[in-house]
Amino acid sequence: MSTDSRIAFKPKASPLSAEERAQAMKDLGFGQLFTEHMVTIPCEMSTGEASSAKWGQALLSPYQPLTLDPAASVLHYGQAIFEGFKAYRQPDGGIKTFRPEQNARRLNASARRLAMPELPEDLFILAADSLIRQEQSWVPNGVGESLYLRPLMIATEAALGVRPAKKYLFVLFGSPSGLYFKKGIKPVSVWVSTEYVRAAPGGTGATKCAGNYAASLVAQQAALAEGCDQVVWLDAVHRKYVEEMGGMNLFFVYRDGSAVKLVTPQLTGSLLPGITRTSILELARDNGFTAEERLISVDEWKADLEGGRMTEVFACGTAAVITPVGTVKTASGEWSMQGGDAGSVALQLREQLLAIQHGTAPDPHGWMHTVC
Repeated sequence: MSTDSRIAFKPKASPLSAEERAQAMKDLGFGQLFTEHMVTIPCEMSTGEASSAKWGQALLSPYQPLTLDPAASVLHYGQAIFEGFKAYRQPDGGIKTFRPEQNARRLNASARRLAMPELPEDLFILAADSLIRQEQSWVPNGVGESLYLRPLMIATEAALGVRPAKKYLFVLFGSPSGLYFKKGIKPVSVWVSTEYVRAAPGGTGATKCAGNYAASLVAQQAALAEGCDQVVWLDAVHRKYVEEMGGMNLFFVYRDGSAVKLVTPQLTGSLLPGITRTSILELARDNGFTAEERLISVDEWKADLEGGRMTEVFACGTAAVITPVGTVKTASGEWSMQGGDAGSVALQLREQLLAIQHGTAPDPHGWMHTVC
């Protein structure tokens, strides 16, 4: 338990027994099971300016519903942002998180874009470490399994009027999780959406705000109607450059003899700067691969695949880690990759990343943060 006076502890008097917890954690999926506690931190602002923010004391308490006034700003004007990162069991029984400071910084970047207050990075880490230590028995042991952490911030001021709210609540809770896609690392099929766009220049595409995901759901439904697992987004201006797959970043693998090159769509302001994406770019260079960030069109994707220059495609993100793409469907046709199998580069990078996260390989970049 932390001795930091910035957080108060009021845990459950009667937590679940080890047997009850083990039963709950059988056949872990993703985002369906939640642990017994959460952390909340209120914030009040003397003006609508983010610089006037005053964060209250953090509280670790039993996981429970939030109470909101019907006039809470978040319900009307959408000031809601979130993050996601993971805690991993280590070979010695300890627990580490993967690059949590990057999630703290990205949460604050989202907050700035939505005129919300920034949470001090050290307070973000304190909240996460405190919750994980309290819930350490909920961190699973299997490779690819983790305690997924979901931090979020919402505007809670009861007031109507289109302006930044003056009251906010930061919330953090955990979810023991297994594989994001039920079929594991088997390649997924994708539908290239030309009817909808995820984000436009000058918009909120580079943030993790709730509205981005609400607006994506109709396109995901269209993908499912086409028999696909996920949707691929194109840019809003030209409607031809690949941006993201669902809520994940994409990588295209090129081979020239023994040389391997990874290409990922460049961050134009309408793409989310994925933390897994950044890590893969670093891992690629560690492996001697060339890594590029540039625009890549759907036509180039198809032509380079047919010409044998592109050999595989995969998506990456916190939840799914690395997921191969196997089939692409568009309004004008479809094509397949890797013969329906996962590509060797995707598998190699996935194995390397998981080994670092689970502590079975060295951590040369210092990505892992020790919790307990």
